[in-house]
Amino acid sequence: MSYQVIARKYRPQRFADVVGQEHVSQTLANAIASGRIAHAYLFCGPRGTGKTTLARIFAKALNCTGGPTADFDVEDSRCVEIAEGRSLDVLEIDGASNNGVEQVRELRDTCKFAPATSKFKIYIIDEVHMLSTAAFNALLKTLEEPPAHVKFMFATTDPEKVLPTILSRCQRFDLRRIPAALIVSHLTSIAKQEGVSIDDAALHAIARGADGGMRDAESTLDQLISFCGNEIAEADVLSMFGLTARAQLLALTRAVLAGEVDTALRELNDLAKSGKDLGRLVTDLLNHFRNLLIYQVSKGDLKLLEVSEAEAAALAEQVKLAPSDAVSRVMEVLSDCESRLRDTTSKKILIEVSLLKAIQARNAVPLDSVLRQLQQLRTESGGASAVSLQPQAAAPAASKADAPASQEARPRVATAPAVSAPSAPTAGAYEKPAAPAMALAESPAPFPAPKSGGSVELDALWAQLLEAVGRVSQFTRGYLLEAHPVAFNGRTFTIGFDPEFADHMVLVDNTKTHTVLQTKLTELGHANCQVKFTKAEAPARTHAAPAPPAAPLAAKPEPVAAALKPIPGAAKAEKVQPMVYDKESFKNDPLIKKALEVFKGTIVEARA
Repeated sequence: MSYQVIARKYRPQRFADVVGQEHVSQTLANAIASGRIAHAYLFCGPRGTGKTTLARIFAKALNCTGGPTADFDVEDSRCVEIAEGRSLDVLEIDGASNNGVEQVRELRDTCKFAPATSKFKIYIIDEVHMLSTAAFNALLKTLEEPPAHVKFMFATTDPEKVLPTILSRCQRFDLRRIPAALIVSHLTSIAKQEGVSIDDAALHAIARGADGGMRDAESTLDQLISFCGNEIAEADVLSMFGLTARAQLLALTRAVLAGEVDTALRELNDLAKSGKDLGRLVTDLLNHFRNLLIYQVSKGDLKLLEVSEAEAAALAEQVKLAPSDAVSRVMEVLSDCESRLRDTTSKKILIEVSLLKAIQARNAVPLDSVLRQLQQLRTESGGASAVSLQPQAAAPAASKADAPASQEARPRVATAPAVSAPSAPTAGAYEKPAAPAMALAESPAPFPAPKSGGSVELDALWAQLLEAVGRVSQFTRGYLLEAHPVAFNGRTFTIGFDPEFADHMVLVDNTKTHTVLQTKLTELGHANCQVKFTKAEAPARTHAAPAPPAAPLAAKPEPVAAALKPIPGAAKAEKVQPMVYDKESFKNDPLIKKALEVFKGTIVEARA
């Protein structure tokens, strides 16, 4: 007799012989036992999982002598005829080569005749999705109401291409990919019967390469026997099919999890030089990280995984190297690499870049954690950062050389409160008495009283309020520097924005800012106050001859008195300039320094 390949020689002949599809074989056996046999069945699933095999076994159970019965005799003459493909009542049709309307019409004409020797006339159409739309439509009526002696069995790897009208007339069975453990067990049985010695690592490598297809695994074993003889080792499997050794795969994953860039690139280079299939390598890496993630989430439950004992030990070791969120980020990078690998011309470069990204993703800090750190820094060191941005205590009045820098740091001089500040400031009100002096030094002349609420005490309260807000948030204080006090009646503090900066009002008119301002007003002795933002013209500055100073000014320190002197030749009035930020000013803020350190970033642009 001519040689018969392993896939045909060890093809299942009974329902009990089918591996990994118990949900289908048990349903069919129960249907036969209860007499609930339908007229059309559709078997769909990946290649090599037993679709046509189950259709043949079902045909044997229906047409065997004394049938239908699920416990038929394999040696029965009718069963042997079906197995050898020479039964007159079981016709196997290739859907790819018989996909036209003419072939379907011929089928409709012949199915009317009674079976020759069996109980049923059975049509098995393989790859039924290859039939044309016209052929499907020609089959519809016969498929819905066939003669009582006719049964249809369809097999397909692509059920989405089958018309919904066909699907609705069939009982559908979805076959699964066969687990690797079952493939290994079945191959071990075949190897014993063939007298071949093969180690467990080689069997697991074959099962991994088969990707859930039993026929692929049996064909691989057949080829390896021809290549190696009766002694098969893992190295033979890896060299023949370009697979990666499990030890090399574990070394590469360990390097990624440990953040060892040089080791990861070296391992990849060795695999590429040895001719490994790089596409398969990425798939294996993705599967391993998936197993690692499931192992972490399930707290070591191996029932959810299909791994060998060696792989389980490696997972237990690697689970300590990275948390689950880091593993999921690595999987996202590898998944993107796998999808782009088909379109790239240089697979090795793409995988190298992806490994670098995976290591960076593993070391990345989650955004929620960063925000929590920044919030903690703001709470703990807000006061220090506020002080660091203010002039030093008891500083002399700013000189002309210092004027540009001061103008950049504090461009809004509407906040100058020195006119009514107490001569001996307390710790609760002013921490930096030199700040008002610097602000007034920039001003050619003192402000007139505000339009409404009209006393200089309003400016003093506004300056104290800005100082208090700055200790909590320098950014909020920076926005408020564009504003000016309008009125305060003891219950409502009205803050105005010049129409030129009206669009900036939305940045501070929110619940958080209102809460901060109300809290600071309470600390300054004004409890239960509300804050209101409105559009209002900022008071203009004039440079006319100064009026005689009021009584409180007599007690002012010398720098403040000097700052009140008018500047000759200055314009009568000037518009308040918009706030200007620059990178250098931001770099000196401790909070921003810490944020740049955490985010590994740089300041690109500073905006008001």
